[in-house]
Amino acid sequence: MTSSDKLLQELTDKQKGGNLKAKDRYEIPVQDMPAQDGVERRSNMAEVATGYTEIQARLEAMRCLQCRNAPCMEGCPVRIRIREFVTAIAGGNFKEALAIIKENSLLPAVCGRVCPQEVQCQETCTVGKKFKDPEKSVSIGRLERYVADKYGKDGGTPKVAEPTGKKVAIVGSGPGGIVVAADVRRVGHEVTVFEAFHKPGGVMVYGIPEFRLPKSIVQEEIDVLKKMGVEIICNYIVGRTRTIEQLMKEDGYDAVYIGVGAGLPKFMNMEGEHLVGVYSANEYLTRANLMKAYQFGKGAETPIAVSRNVAVLGGGNVAMDAARMAIRLGAKNVYLVYRRSEKEMPARVEEVHHAKEEGIQFCTLQNPKRVLGDEEGKVVGMECLKYELGEPDDSGRRRPVPIEGSEFVIDVDTVIVAIGNGANPLIEQTTPGLEFNRWGNIVVDKNCKTSLNGVYAGGDIVLGAATVILAMGQGRIAAAAINAYLSE
Repeated sequence: MTSSDKLLQELTDKQKGGNLKAKDRYEIPVQDMPAQDGVERRSNMAEVATGYTEIQARLEAMRCLQCRNAPCMEGCPVRIRIREFVTAIAGGNFKEALAIIKENSLLPAVCGRVCPQEVQCQETCTVGKKFKDPEKSVSIGRLERYVADKYGKDGGTPKVAEPTGKKVAIVGSGPGGIVVAADVRRVGHEVTVFEAFHKPGGVMVYGIPEFRLPKSIVQEEIDVLKKMGVEIICNYIVGRTRTIEQLMKEDGYDAVYIGVGAGLPKFMNMEGEHLVGVYSANEYLTRANLMKAYQFGKGAETPIAVSRNVAVLGGGNVAMDAARMAIRLGAKNVYLVYRRSEKEMPARVEEVHHAKEEGIQFCTLQNPKRVLGDEEGKVVGMECLKYELGEPDDSGRRRPVPIEGSEFVIDVDTVIVAIGNGANPLIEQTTPGLEFNRWGNIVVDKNCKTSLNGVYAGGDIVLGAATVILAMGQGRIAAAAINAYLSE
């Protein structure tokens, strides 16, 4: 019997006798997530984190204090009954735990992997507050992933009510669109999902790499929708193939949900961004993830730059994904160039940790001034400036201030710009009467209803760049509103 086995037995005995105190729970060590070796995984696309064992899951769940007011639930955008599902795991009742999660979340295997729990449910965890460190909170996301992986395929297909005669169009098959499609289909409405790409899944398939989120997991959720009778049409660009007005007035859809994400890359408008070898992170990751450029020459014919020295501009999760992908595509050196310090990086702590393990070189307090090219128009370097931190700006982070005369050159042949995305203007250009704000995001009310009757929206096209779970939260609100509207 291992030390973990013994600890679990001891804690279980105490719990059965009603003697498991808060002090005992605080003394249980945080269960680290098993992962591939940092060097080995540089050359493969397999998932980095390999998941808890049953003993680890139960020990981690026993760290939960089972607070009466469940502050963790307040930090969850879809308000999962976290205390109850964690308690079920602690008792070894894994199917019950998954059933509790699925009351509010259709994508537990996805959210358990990619949601930023440390700034959501785990930020409000009493255990984390006790240690003054959200990384020492109960690992809610890892527990969610554990039960989803172990029993997710046993959930069956949700029941669908008798046909209502109503038709709903979902524009975009990302996390928000999947939630809306399932929720409105359950009550008997006919549902069609329109996807611009050749595969459904939205950002989960084109934006998040295989080594963070295996595509087979997303496909399982898509398959559930199909079993429910949801029709999914790919290679269909709403705004070009058909407009929203045509869908409603000519094709007979009674309601439309717009969940197209924020797919317009932002650039820095600096000299040299037109050179061969400069990518947006969107394009780079879409080629690699959705179109499997990492299999070039082995079945996939998607070209991508064969790079030796890569600079990735930005400090968010997308920048980490792009940098870590570049390593796996064979780059010798990958530099993450960020104008603030590491402390101000918006990326998840776990992603930063994994990037460092894989050899990404962090170049903080630096920012590009221009990209340098040769006579053939190809990238050969990047001129940068050094920065120091000044007073906080509107975001609360200290403002980066350039140091005059600090220019220097990095030798690179590829530059990936990962500084965020804006709203694609196509829907705005082709949908008269739909209200947008000055950033190009759709304006909605508290029920995710737009300015057009029967039209709802959510996710990044409303919030700007957000998260999977926030998009799902808005999808759930919109679906409830659509169902109410169609029942009138």
